[in-house]
Amino acid sequence: MTYRRTRGTVRAAAAIAAVAAISGLTGCSQLIDTLNGAETVQAVRPTPQASADNDLDDGSGFESQFTRDGSVSLSSDVADGLEVRLDVWAYDPKRTMQWHPDGEKSLGFAVNVYDHRVDEKAVLTQKRRVYLSQIAITSQTAQASNQISSPFQFTADPRTLVPTDTLRSERGLLLNSFQGGLLVPQTTINQLPADTQGITLQFALTIAVEGAANDDASFQQQTVYQVLPIRIHPIEN
Repeated sequence: MTYRRTRGTVRAAAAIAAVAAISGLTGCSQLIDTLNGAETVQAVRPTPQASADNDLDDGSGFESQFTRDGSVSLSSDVADGLEVRLDVWAYDPKRTMQWHPDGEKSLGFAVNVYDHRVDEKAVLTQKRRVYLSQIAITSQTAQASNQISSPFQFTADPRTLVPTDTLRSERGLLLNSFQGGLLVPQTTINQLPADTQGITLQFALTIAVEGAANDDASFQQQTVYQVLPIRIHPIEN
């Protein structure tokens, strides 16, 4: 993996180099419990946008957070004016209307941070730093038979997914450096039960947040959660 900035320069060469690293991560161990003593931030789900082709209402009753073109931005405030943003998009098929129970369904995601107290172009010593030490995804299906399964899991230390010259420490991967945040260009959800109507992904980000800019003594650990329901469409006969 590599970095992707939602705003500013995108380092495409690093992203290409990281694709190989992500391929073996799908199906890793399930998310562990939140670390003892860690503060948690429960993120609020964004309101889904209406779409021209009625992607959000096919009668299944499963609310999808993906927009019509298969992307969504989920935001968490981890301090006053300090935002962690998780962007998720459909990779293949790119249109979620084509996400069916059978076959592979690939998505990509990126994690970035924005300190709104300072200008985006401010130097790092003027920003409150945020380090990411673990990212984990668990899943749960919604099925017509009322059965439940957890077919997709992902967990990784982001420092293992990026080039060795990226800014990191014992606290994790630095998200608000000039290199940008974390980019996972592609990971795959494989075959789902035939009666699956939707799958809900829960992202858990273990982060260390600096309380005051350029103050190593002010870091506090948090776990940020984001929930992403994705509609799975039946194959039309």
